[in-house]
Amino acid sequence: MSEFVWDGETAKEPEPEPEQRSEPEPQPEPGPQPEPPPVEPATLTLTANDFSALEERILRAVEVVRRERQARIAAEERAARAESQVRVQAPLIEQLEKDLGALRTERDHVRERVERLLGQLDALEL
Repeated sequence: MSEFVWDGETAKEPEPEPEQRSEPEPQPEPGPQPEPPPVEPATLTLTANDFSALEERILRAVEVVRRERQARIAAEERAARAESQVRVQAPLIEQLEKDLGALRTERDHVRERVERLLGQLDALEL
């Protein structure tokens, strides 16, 4: 099985603890400080199977993002069509509501006339 090597973040080795002394340590003299020794980067080894599994997960994530974007675009298009239909039909709805109010008013007038006629017929039979 082949292995892949990945250079990751650098790792620092733990510094040794200073020995305890009863004498105070002398203060360093001001001046140029020595540079710390270079630290070697830590390496992470990935097997071919690990790399393939990572690749598959990335490809699945890309596919999920692609499907979600397509679904969002389709939803936005449906919403835009619905809004345009509402704008087209809003005046028709307002007209139908006015017509319905007029028809209700006319029905009430017809009912009053019929009740008056029935009252006159009842008065004739007495």
